[in-house]
Amino acid sequence: QVHLVESGGGLVQAGGSLRLSCAASGRPFSSYAMGWFRQAPGKEREFVAAIRWSGGSTTAYADSVKGRFTISRDNVKNTVYLQMNSLKPEDTAVYYCAAASSGVLRTRTSSYDYWGQGTQVTVSS
Repeated sequence: QVHLVESGGGLVQAGGSLRLSCAASGRPFSSYAMGWFRQAPGKEREFVAAIRWSGGSTTAYADSVKGRFTISRDNVKNTVYLQMNSLKPEDTAVYYCAAASSGVLRTRTSSYDYWGQGTQVTVSS
């Protein structure tokens, strides 16, 4: 079992930055692929970014956040981060951290076994 807790959400003006954190506890963290997803009101949960560790980090991003968001992980602290820069109002959503026991980078929600409770990010125009 893996327990995930997100933090770092909040209200920010367009063009601003936020850093989300996801602290993991339970099974060995380094073997899991970790992902960030988001869900806006009335919309389906969508992929944002993912990272895996196999001697070096491999990452993947949704086209909508490429060049603005950066995912990283600290295997010693069992934490994954999402640095969000140049935020836009359309980035407003609840952001969720997820863990995939397969260790493989995936963009589908069904590929992830564990989820956090989510943290709200609101970007004002």
